Amino acid sequence: MKIALITDQHLDGRKGSLAFWNYFQKFYDDVFFPTLEKEGITTIIDLGDTFDNRKSMDFNTFHRVRENYFDRLKDYKVHMLLGNHCTYYKNTNRINSPELLLEQYDNITIYSTPKHLKLGSKKFLMLPWINKENQEEVFGLLETSEADICCGHLELTGFEVTPGMKMDHGMDPGLFHRFKRVWSGHFHHKSKKGNVQYLGNPYQMYWNDYKDRRGFHIYDTESDRLKFVENPYDIFDKIFYDDTSVDYNKQDVSHYKDKFVKLVVDEKRDYQMFETLVDRLYNVGVHDVKILETLVDTEDVDDVELNTKDTLTLLSEYIDEIDLKVDKTDLKKLMQSLYIESCGVM
Repeated sequence: MKIALITDQHLDGRKGSLAFWNYFQKFYDDVFFPTLEKEGITTIIDLGDTFDNRKSMDFNTFHRVRENYFDRLKDYKVHMLLGNHCTYYKNTNRINSPELLLEQYDNITIYSTPKHLKLGSKKFLMLPWINKENQEEVFGLLETSEADICCGHLELTGFEVTPGMKMDHGMDPGLFHRFKRVWSGHFHHKSKKGNVQYLGNPYQMYWNDYKDRRGFHIYDTESDRLKFVENPYDIFDKIFYDDTSVDYNKQDVSHYKDKFVKLVVDEKRDYQMFETLVDRLYNVGVHDVKILETLVDTEDVDDVELNTKDTLTLLSEYIDEIDLKVDKTDLKKLMQSLYIESCGVM
C-alpha cells in the first residue's frame, strides 16, 4: 500500500494572496495530483496546518481552496491531523477550522484527539497539536503505544525551523524512542535526526524558504520505503547584479515571470542598463522586485568587518541588555514562538 504524506499546506496562506495561490495550485496541478494518479495512491496523510489563519478566512479564498483542492480529493481517503494554525485556542483543539469547514467531506477523517490507525501492514499513532488539554494523554501513549510509526505536528527541541535556526525549546525527541519512524509537520524545513523526520512543506512561502527543497512524500507500507517527490517550482529568486562582468541587455529574463525577485547589487556602473533590467523584469510579469544595494564601498574600507545577524539573534541580544523583572529565558522563548508563527519575512 502506498500513502501520500503532505504537511503544512497553509492553503489560505499569505492572507489569501492570489499570486501565492496560483503558485500553490501549480504544484497541485503539475506535481501532486498527477503523481497520485501515476502511483495509484488513494490514501493521504495530512500532518497538520492545512489552513493558515487560526482566526478567520475570507469567503473568496475558501471558495478557491474548496473548488481547486478539497473537491478534487473526493476519490481519496484523507487522514488529517490538526496543526497549531488550525486551532482557534492555543490550549485546546476543541475549536478548529478543519472540523468547521470540511464537515461536508465524508472522505476526510480529522484527528483532533490522539488515535491509532492501521494502514496496510503498519500501525500508526496519529498525534494532533499537543497542548495543555491533551498533553497528559499524549505522554501516556508515548510510553505504551505499539505503533510502528508516529505521525504528529510536533515542536521538538534541536531541529531546524529554517536553515540555520534551531529550536531551543520544545519536547525531547527521546520521548519518541518506541517508534521506528516519527514523521512530523510544523517546521517547514526538511530535516532528519535519528528516528525523527520533519517532512517539510510543499512549497516556498517566505524569503527564508529561498533555495530550500520542498515537496511531498510517498510511503510504501510493504517495503517500508519513503520517497521524496520534489516540487520543481520556486516563487522566490535572486539576481546578483554586476554589470562589469555581465551584459544584462542580452540576458533572458522570462524565467522570472510570476516570481518575487531580489536584485542584489554587487557592482553598478551602467545605470541605464540597470534601469532597463528592472523595466524588463516588470514587463515579463514578476510579482515584485526588491533592490538591495550595499551602503559601504568595500574598496575604501578594507579594514571594516561587516557582521550580519538574524532577527532572533538581535532580539535575544536586546533582551539580554535591558533591565527586566521577568524571566529572560521565558521571554526569549515567547519571542521565538511569535517570530516563527508570524514569520512574515518578505
